[in-house]
Amino acid sequence: MKRQKWIVDGMHSEIRFKVRHMMITNVSGCFNTFSVNMQCDEGFNNLEVQFQAETASVNTSNPQRDQHIRSADFFNSEAFPLMKFKSTSFNKVSEENYILKGDLTIKNVTKPIELQANYLGTRVDMFGSKKAGFEISGALKRGEYSLNWNATTDEGVIVLDEVVKLMIQVQMVLQNN
Repeated sequence: MKRQKWIVDGMHSEIRFKVRHMMITNVSGCFNTFSVNMQCDEGFNNLEVQFQAETASVNTSNPQRDQHIRSADFFNSEAFPLMKFKSTSFNKVSEENYILKGDLTIKNVTKPIELQANYLGTRVDMFGSKKAGFEISGALKRGEYSLNWNATTDEGVIVLDEVVKLMIQVQMVLQNN
């Protein structure tokens, strides 16, 4: 049986994150430029996923903050232009729920990460393309990836939490083999 190849529909997908600020609110953002490729057997068996995002494409709707995140204090986008993920397993928990494990690389630091994947279904669009939707979530500790910048307020409260939450919506398009 021939392996299926899927690519992301960037117009109908988003890679989002959220981190607590001063421990009283969340700041969220996304990556505007990314790619996702999947290969699998029928029914998403033996699934392999590769993802990458351009770190300079980070967008928090605040240009000054975005420049800071691109700087050496965080992503150092000039030296480390890509964030990458490569799956190591995709295990079915229930009919629609999976555990996606893989290696995430940020700033040349690679660590294993476990994500929850919710399969939302497969449909054929009005142009005849077969599409599959997934909602993926998880969290990482930013210090493990050398994203160490922080500060404290006059009251001694840290400015940024260590935990970054990930919220990913992807619509994948089956490629004609």
